[in-house]
Amino acid sequence: KADHIEDTQLEGASPNAGMEGNVVDPNQAPVVAPAAPQQDTMMEEAKKNPVTTLALSENHYDFKDVKKGKVVDHKFEFTNTGKNPLIISAVKPGCGCTVPEYTTEPILPGKKGFVNLKFDSSSFDGLQNKSAEVYANVESMPIKLSFSANVVQ
Repeated sequence: KADHIEDTQLEGASPNAGMEGNVVDPNQAPVVAPAAPQQDTMMEEAKKNPVTTLALSENHYDFKDVKKGKVVDHKFEFTNTGKNPLIISAVKPGCGCTVPEYTTEPILPGKKGFVNLKFDSSSFDGLQNKSAEVYANVESMPIKLSFSANVVQ
């Protein structure tokens, strides 16, 4: 009869036969690739430190004409104008063509720090406007930095 299904197993085969590389140890936490930090998470991380203030030298930079394929970068400088150390917890670029580098150690009051944005023009033509969000222990965040470039042949 078809309404009775037996649980059969090949002799000598384990229930995980063919799965040797995928054995799950119930005592071990699953390995999960870290998710990209979300804006809420980045805001919470930045707010863990006492609030301070900063003065940006500029929040926009124009690269003017950039030859297609060239990688250009610009360093945005700022000064900690508050009474607490300034801590940049994350910099989130608007697209994969922009790579951020930034001051990772606490910036003491009166001292300077930077966010450097590197732009790869290989995949672009014409006028481009790109940005990055900076998360730090300041009242108004994220701090938006932007740049423009006219990618030419």
